Amino acid sequence: MKVDAEAIKQLAEILDETGLTEIEVADGDRVIRVVKGASYVAAPAAMPVPAYMSSDPAVPQVANMESPGNVATSHPGAVKSPMVGTVYLQSEPGVPKFVDKGTNVKPGDTLVIIEAMKVMNPIKADRAGTVTQVLVENGQPVEFGDVLLVIE
Repeated sequence: MKVDAEAIKQLAEILDETGLTEIEVADGDRVIRVVKGASYVAAPAAMPVPAYMSSDPAVPQVANMESPGNVATSHPGAVKSPMVGTVYLQSEPGVPKFVDKGTNVKPGDTLVIIEAMKVMNPIKADRAGTVTQVLVENGQPVEFGDVLLVIE
């Protein structure tokens, strides 16, 4: 792989000039991301993996939704990621998930946590309803605007 040092330098200068902390540009299948003040490991982009109903790893897993593609990002109950980071469905390993399919929530309830730059950011419900779909898995990377779950 040939590294385009000049492109990286130009992107870093844009960060300095604008006060941004992160910038990403894509040209075909080549993506360059420059992040100020963080350490990242480059990895290929992953497709979203659905969460599963059973938490027992010995039980064959069954998806808790028909297809993630069936959820439009414009769905009024779609809860979208407000940032780039890693999503966690529980506060720590071994404790129950914040929500699962079928969970009734009220405004202010924590739905997931997104870790971004070593900061844990709780994502809270902005409406009351029932979680009908969970579209992310614990530890999955998410991008800004990705649909995390649906509340109806």
